[in-house]
Amino acid sequence: MAERGSARFKAATNEGMSYRVFIVYSYALSGIFLLPFSLFVDRRKELPPFDMGLIGRIWVLGFLGFAAQMLAYQGIEYSSPTLTSAISNLTPAFTFALAIAFRMEKLALRSLSSQAKIVGAIVSIAGALVVVLYQGPIVVRGSSSSSKSLYLALRSPQSNWIIGGALLTANCFVLSLWYIIQTKIVEKYPAELLVVALYTLCVAIITTPVAFILEPNLSAWKITTKMMLSGILYSKGPGILFQIEQLY
Repeated sequence: MAERGSARFKAATNEGMSYRVFIVYSYALSGIFLLPFSLFVDRRKELPPFDMGLIGRIWVLGFLGFAAQMLAYQGIEYSSPTLTSAISNLTPAFTFALAIAFRMEKLALRSLSSQAKIVGAIVSIAGALVVVLYQGPIVVRGSSSSSKSLYLALRSPQSNWIIGGALLTANCFVLSLWYIIQTKIVEKYPAELLVVALYTLCVAIITTPVAFILEPNLSAWKITTKMMLSGILYSKGPGILFQIEQLY
């Protein structure tokens, strides 16, 4: 799913959409949809006060999400959705390491569970290094216009595998830190949907002025093809559902 969403994003950018504009639209759409839905779902929950400390943490979460998205989409532009899918396996390894650093996870070397996690982290890192250092052939099926657009996206001549891999690796680290902070927020304020809704709106608010500065031409904000619209809808639909699923 991650690879297909990334492929649709790259196809959309190949048709002229800026990834900054893409982030604004996708997160704004998610936030507008989720906020009223979350208020309805969580209306009967007894929740602690929504104080400034919590608001600050959600904004930090938003900045991390903004950074992760910028790194991810820039990395996709330099490389390919296939590399994105492979590099994403680093996220559990980084999350495990950060959980130990933040004392959310206890490392017992004699425990089979800890040993399995350590081996998994090492395998993930080794696999990511192999994928970054070796760019294999591209395999694309289908002859439709959509498939052709994805094919052109995957074989972009401007791709730079190593830089893309570095950016995607940084994205995985930031995303892991995002998971840690999100967990802390939900422990204090157990309204999962509302937290995700406010987070998506924060990312949209943070990204909008940046996108307007870097993309001042209004034509860059127009959605002119079905692939652009499909990329926006597909990127945050499954993605938001995955984020919510991780909280339960």
